[in-house]
Amino acid sequence: MRKVFADTLYWIAILKPGDPYELLAKEARQAIGPCIIVTTDEVLSEFATAFSKGGRVLRKKAVETVRKILDNQNVKVVEQSRDSFLRALDRFANRSDKEYSLTDCSSMNVMDAEQIEDVLTNDRHFRQEGYNVLIPSATSGTA
Repeated sequence: MRKVFADTLYWIAILKPGDPYELLAKEARQAIGPCIIVTTDEVLSEFATAFSKGGRVLRKKAVETVRKILDNQNVKVVEQSRDSFLRALDRFANRSDKEYSLTDCSSMNVMDAEQIEDVLTNDRHFRQEGYNVLIPSATSGTA
């Protein structure tokens, strides 16, 4: 079955009320059809952190969403290890001309290891590395 990576932007867009990427993220996911969604502990950490100042209700929803993701048989969450952290740190160091986050580097490493080309995000950093970004810009309507 096809594998697609889900970045933090995707998870935030489907949870946060009024997010500018909400409709685009849902449309992109629907267009993919049946697949295995792959994400990482680091992405889920970023996702939860994005709601840390959102108040009790959003914070609770974020926790519930992470738990649902972890329990979903159609989602593979790749665990962070010391080795994966160090490999992400190496990629981060080797891309000093880019503005990639450490989480982006970890995600890209997982995408390479899982042979995934498609990513549910609009993050230009993935496009810079040659991945197929599936969520178009919320402002222009194109990727």
